[in-house]
Amino acid sequence: MNNEWFECKVKYEKTMENGLQKKVNEPYLVDALNFTEAERRIIEEITPFMTGPFEVSDIKRARYAELFEAPGDDSADRFFRAKLQFITLDEKSGKEKKSSHNVLIQAADLRDAIKRLDQGMKGSMLDYTIASVTETAIMDIYHYTQAVREEA
Repeated sequence: MNNEWFECKVKYEKTMENGLQKKVNEPYLVDALNFTEAERRIIEEITPFMTGPFEVSDIKRARYAELFEAPGDDSADRFFRAKLQFITLDEKSGKEKKSSHNVLIQAADLRDAIKRLDQGMKGSMLDYTIASVTETAIMDIYHYTQAVREEA
C-alpha cells in the first residue's frame, strides 16, 4: 500500500520556555487515505498533548517518495526535505532523462541528514544527485496503524 501523506497545521497557544504564551501554527505529517481522515487523525493524535483549545488550520497533500526516519535516536529531532534527481536512460531515444523526487529525512542536523540519506539510498540501482536539502518545520510524523484504519 502506498502512503498518502498530508501536512496538517495545528494552531494553538504554546507556553514558551520563558513562561509566556505564544500563538503557534505547527505542521505535522499524517499518513491518511484522504483529507477528512487526515483531519480526524491529527485531532486524535494531538489531543492528549494539548492543554487548551486548538484548531487544524490547514491540510495539504505532501508528496514524499520516501521517508528516512531515525527511530530510537533522540538527537534526530528535526526533519529535512531533500530533492533528489534520478537519471534514467530512455531506451528508444538513448537520451538521459532526469526526474525529481522529494524525500523526508529525520536527523540531528544538515550533515547528519545527508549521511542518513546516503545510507538509505545505498541499495538504489538508479544514479541520483542531491539537488537540495532544507530543514522543514515539521514537528512529528504520525503513521497509519491497522487499528486506526479499522475504526474508520
